[in-house]
Amino acid sequence: MSNTGRPGAGSALRDGGPAATGVSAAAVTMLGVVAALAVTLDQVVKELSTARLTENEPVRALGGLVYLCLWRNSGAAWSVGSRHTWVFTVVAVAVAGWIGWIAARLRSKPWAVALGLVLGGALGNLGDRLFRDPGVLRGHVVDMISLFGPDAQYFPVFNVADMCLTVGVVLAVVFELTGRARDGSRRQSTS
Repeated sequence: MSNTGRPGAGSALRDGGPAATGVSAAAVTMLGVVAALAVTLDQVVKELSTARLTENEPVRALGGLVYLCLWRNSGAAWSVGSRHTWVFTVVAVAVAGWIGWIAARLRSKPWAVALGLVLGGALGNLGDRLFRDPGVLRGHVVDMISLFGPDAQYFPVFNVADMCLTVGVVLAVVFELTGRARDGSRRQSTS
C-alpha cells in the first residue's frame, strides 16, 4: 500500500497517529478460525473425558504434575456461584456479543488471536451450560485437568475452554499495556 499521495500518512500510522478505518477481513477471519479451533478442541477433549474418565478416579500424568479427573462444575473456579449457573450463561452471551461488536472495527491480527481465544473459551463453556445435564441454562461444565494434585487440592480443576479464556485475556492485557490498539495502530505513551 503506497502513501505517496499523502505525505506523512505512513509515519502517522506507525507512530500511533490516526488509525485506518474499516475492518480487516484477514483479522476477522483469524478471529473466527481461532475461536472455531478452540471450541472444537475443547469439545473433543470433553467428549473424550466423559467417555474415558470416571468421576472420583483421577489419572496421574507427567509424574504427578497433572491429574486427569472428571468433574461436572455448575459454577466457576472451585464451584463458586454453583447455585447461579444462569449468570455464567448470561456473561458468556454478553462476552460473545461484545467480541462481535469489536470485530466490526478489528484490524489487528494479534488482537484477533486474543479475542478468538476468549470467544472460543466462552462458547466452549456456554455449550456445556446450554446442552449438558441437568438442563438448558443449568448445564454443568465438564472439567478434567487438575494441577499438582488430584481433585483441585492446589488449583481449580479446569478444561481447554478455561485455558483459552485465560491465555486470551492475558494477551489482551499485554496488548493494552503495550499500546497495541485493536485497529492495528500503536498508541504513544504520554510521559
